[in-house]
Amino acid sequence: MSRIIRFDHVGVTVRDLEAVTEFFVDLGLEVEGRTFVEGDFIDTVIAIPDSRTEIVMLRTPGGGTAVELSSFVRPEPIPGSSNAMANELGLRSLSFEVDDLHAHVDRLAAQGYLLVGGIGQYEGVWRMAYVRGPEGIIVALAERID
Repeated sequence: MSRIIRFDHVGVTVRDLEAVTEFFVDLGLEVEGRTFVEGDFIDTVIAIPDSRTEIVMLRTPGGGTAVELSSFVRPEPIPGSSNAMANELGLRSLSFEVDDLHAHVDRLAAQGYLLVGGIGQYEGVWRMAYVRGPEGIIVALAERID
């Protein structure tokens, strides 16, 4: 029986690749690579003929699961819901463990990225908050407090 080997990356399609990349780099991710992809491979995989996309791969320091940001040059991107709430179907958030939740929240707020709700505490083990980043992307930040 075949099996999954590892969780490699999460893909997020964005309009403003520069702004979203900057947001995630400021959050602490590192750019692993940047390239354009077009041709038979991508047309076959995503089933969009004559597509061209620019991709930035970001990873947490020390490796681990990556975030792939894609911005389509063609065809024109289709708008999504930038105000989606947690109960809207589909991918809702990207979650990162941080060392100082309040410092991250304060720094992001100073850049205009505000909390979706508030800072919650789960069973004395985790402190967590949702921050709405560029293009409506929700980033869950969690700090272990046990």
